[in-house]
Amino acid sequence: MTPVEIKVQEKYLQIKWDDNSETKISLADLRRFCPCAICTSQKDTHHHDYIKVFSDAQIVLKSINIVGNYAVGVSWADNHNTGIYDFNYLKKISDL
Repeated sequence: MTPVEIKVQEKYLQIKWDDNSETKISLADLRRFCPCAICTSQKDTHHHDYIKVFSDAQIVLKSINIVGNYAVGVSWADNHNTGIYDFNYLKKISDL
């Protein structure tokens, strides 16, 4: 599945997919589920019911770019930019 359109609407990332479906992910969830090594290791070191809370500044998107034919790279206003979200992962977290 491949996105045909990605846009930010208020506090959500909206994605139109090539199968004509549409999904929406809150920017807070997008940041919470960042798949980068740093964020993943932080999740692994905390208790399973730990929920990281972000300030408003930490969930402001600076940019979003297509990476190859499989993912998007996200850069946040606080300069966190190591998360690469493959398309299947984006679809998965939009269903949470």
